[in-house]
Amino acid sequence: MQAIRFGVDLAKQVIQIHGVDSEGKVVVQRQLKRSQVLAFFAKQPPALIGMEACGSAHFWARELMKLGHEVRLMPPTYVKPYVKRNKNDARDAEACCEAVGRPTMRFVPVKTVAQQCARAIHRSRDLLVGQRSQLSNCIRGLLYEMGLVAAKGAGGIKALLERIEAGEAAIPPALSAALKPLAAQWRGLDEAIHGLDNEIVTQVRADKAARRLMAIPGVGPITAHAVIAAVGDGRQFASARDFTAWVGLTRKNHDTGGRQSLSGHISKAGDRGLRRLLVLGASAWLRHVRARPEKGSAWIKGVLARRPVRVAVVAQAAKTARILWAVLTSGQDYRAPAGAQ
Repeated sequence: MQAIRFGVDLAKQVIQIHGVDSEGKVVVQRQLKRSQVLAFFAKQPPALIGMEACGSAHFWARELMKLGHEVRLMPPTYVKPYVKRNKNDARDAEACCEAVGRPTMRFVPVKTVAQQCARAIHRSRDLLVGQRSQLSNCIRGLLYEMGLVAAKGAGGIKALLERIEAGEAAIPPALSAALKPLAAQWRGLDEAIHGLDNEIVTQVRADKAARRLMAIPGVGPITAHAVIAAVGDGRQFASARDFTAWVGLTRKNHDTGGRQSLSGHISKAGDRGLRRLLVLGASAWLRHVRARPEKGSAWIKGVLARRPVRVAVVAQAAKTARILWAVLTSGQDYRAPAGAQ
């Protein structure tokens, strides 16, 4: 009998295969070396292949789809309930095979090479920004012990760097020897971050959909680029709320005994980086609205009037996510609400 459905457990060198026929009987259960995988599936008739959406999954999905197979990626947390006890590679592959055949299973769209490259820019930028912040804190802390302080933000740290590079007399020579390599590294990281920012802006200017997204209040080049890199055209979500829930900006839900219970906290599920960008963008926009109320819609001014600012920021981020999905999927330009200038 030929296998019509496969489960694949991915790893760096050894990949486990589990296949069943139309009656659900196991017909394939074996380990393959990395170099053997494509040759094995090239000999198989078109089949449904299920894998967890983990490292290298999108690469293997694209390669197997070229061979005529239908590949579906699943969140690992949704596959886990199908793993029998005494977990091993064979059980994981069996669980993938079982889960991919469930009619209610949710799947992760296979990302293109361009999407993964765009996501890599954001991951690299986040890492460099974090390292730059660590260096800033280290430099500030070491100079603070010598009684030298500076203002918050980039302006303050740059003022300290200039004093270090100038060899100011207030900085002991022994400390200066430790600070100069940190200052040089900070400069290099700052230059690299600006280079990635310029690359993002260049890509956004060349993308019509990204330019439409930037017309939304609180959405800049980085957020627009991140949204398209993460979800493409967004059509994998049935509604704006589904997209907002995926980002983790909807409230936690816990129903039992016929009673509905919505907590006051958002779920914080899904894409953490995208959620952070939406919240930062909403915070910047609300600072602008509070300074110039005529710029805000009646809705956000009402939220600010009756709720704390931080709650309003999250509410605005959730609304921005819904607008992003609507603009992305409809192909239409953003239209500001009545009353907002």
